[in-house]
Amino acid sequence: MTAASTADTRSRLRPGQPAPAALRVVIVGPAGNADVDAEARRLERRLSEGGHMAAVRLATRDAWGQGGFAATTSGGVDLVVVLGGDGSILRTARWMGYEQVPVLGVNLGTLGFLAACAPDRADAALDAIATGRFTHVDHLMFECEVRRGGHVIQLELGLNETSLLAGPPFTMIEIDLHVDGEFATTYRADGLIVSTPVGSTAYNLSAGGPIVRKDLDAFVFTPLNPHTLTNRTVVDSASRAYELVVPRPNAGSACVVDGRVVTSLLPGDRVSVRRARPRFTLVETGHQGYYRTLRDKLEWGGGLRGAGGRTAASPEAI
Repeated sequence: MTAASTADTRSRLRPGQPAPAALRVVIVGPAGNADVDAEARRLERRLSEGGHMAAVRLATRDAWGQGGFAATTSGGVDLVVVLGGDGSILRTARWMGYEQVPVLGVNLGTLGFLAACAPDRADAALDAIATGRFTHVDHLMFECEVRRGGHVIQLELGLNETSLLAGPPFTMIEIDLHVDGEFATTYRADGLIVSTPVGSTAYNLSAGGPIVRKDLDAFVFTPLNPHTLTNRTVVDSASRAYELVVPRPNAGSACVVDGRVVTSLLPGDRVSVRRARPRFTLVETGHQGYYRTLRDKLEWGGGLRGAGGRTAASPEAI
């Protein structure tokens, strides 16, 4: 990983204030997708006709190297528009590295929990941004450092989670957790997820972990299939330093950050997870509240589904 660049990528967007007359916008998304390509070109034309400076960067999954953003945006950027799903959002956050710029996510993927703007609302969202009718929502990012034999072999910036996975031959592993240098516990499980609040609705949720509000500064520790009745999810402050050690990993054990395999694990490897300096910033322009998003995107609710797809506990069903 390279050190933070000195390129001027700082955004001039300020909530509640009209945007500069000529916004500097980068439109990004996955290459090889006809819908993404068409929408990118349409938004590029619309922005250019409005007097803004727009550039399009569509790339394959393996072309989003960490910290490549500043090297390609030396003139400064006010807004990054991401076309795709939440995977595209994660790749963009990694690409921006330590030079984070506010992001508008336009959902051309499947779930769209982070990429929450519907395609038919993209024009209205850009108009709202131009007139200052938006908010910034900051999200915790983390650094994952892997040390082997006293040397750093990997240092990754992440948004969702770090996972230590047992891997083949799929027997349980032990994971020692240290907090601020103090031994805390040993997990005996198929792995361990260390999630941010925004990542709590991803892999952590699938593993039975809790949903944590995205504006909290905390890490969520969720073991995978722990072989005990006492190891359950723990939520702790992001101000602390966490270190994980796997004394006897499997041949296929690995450290994974935001769905990417960072490195295989060898005996004695030490994996540190800590709060990162940059924050990932989403631009929100509508009135989609946090709990409504949970209901709409994750079908969160306490009632049984009734006729017409309504829940028995919802006001509309009464």
